[in-house]
Amino acid sequence: MIESRSPSAPAPPPPGGVLWSLAGDVRMLLTLPAALTLQVAHPAVGAGVDEHSVFRTDPWGRGERSLRSLQLWVYGGEAAAEEGRRLRRLHRTIQGADTRGRPYHALTPTNYAWVHATGYPVFAHSQKYLNRPLTEAQERQLYAEWLQVGRVLGIHDRDMPQTIEEFWPYYRKMLGDEIASNTVVEELISVEAKVPAPDRGPLPVRLLLRLCWPVLLPRISRFRRFVTIGFLPPDARDALGLEWTDAQERKLRRFGRVVRAVVPVLPERLRYLPLAREARARHRR
Repeated sequence: MIESRSPSAPAPPPPGGVLWSLAGDVRMLLTLPAALTLQVAHPAVGAGVDEHSVFRTDPWGRGERSLRSLQLWVYGGEAAAEEGRRLRRLHRTIQGADTRGRPYHALTPTNYAWVHATGYPVFAHSQKYLNRPLTEAQERQLYAEWLQVGRVLGIHDRDMPQTIEEFWPYYRKMLGDEIASNTVVEELISVEAKVPAPDRGPLPVRLLLRLCWPVLLPRISRFRRFVTIGFLPPDARDALGLEWTDAQERKLRRFGRVVRAVVPVLPERLRYLPLAREARARHRR
């Protein structure tokens, strides 16, 4: 992958930063359902996904493409800015009426910025369980790097809070004024959703999963709901009307302790996602 970039293209976050260390770690996969749920709780984003996404008919392909895109933003070098341009081209025709009946366009700055903004509170909150709580300095660095990813995606600085002090009032106002459960949110946390067996990977594995899927799917669905709600920040759970008990919190903390013990001792080929692993190897060279 080419490392150079055009002078006008925004650079991805730097090697050695907070995102560089965390975004490619396999633990990040556990946080994505919560971030996606918070994204689609926005009336415009939820309507756009409901009407234009293939997440129902091709969930594994949709997930694979989204994960690759996210990894490119951080580890893609020259390809990061091109991925940002591709996403904007992809969203140019997405418009309609949101879940409250208001006209929307996917690239309206407030809508597009919210999709990006949700990653920060979810990612910061989940570190308390899956890694270690971020220090104040790390939180500030993470937010600065998140803003840089926003620039890669074509989000102007004027459309995103530029400091943590500005972010939290913006975030709480969005939770109070805009965010609410909707059809897509309910589907994402449902344990009844009819998700097909994975259609990626080696053929023997796919065949085995297809055979065992009736038994596996209910367990996977319950686990997905558990981590989705668990890794949502508490104020986001409240905004969506999602119950979270003390017993569930204790269970999530136990799960987090196991993850923190196991993942750091894994070999790099298992601990990091492919694009992150390749980028780390290039950086070492």
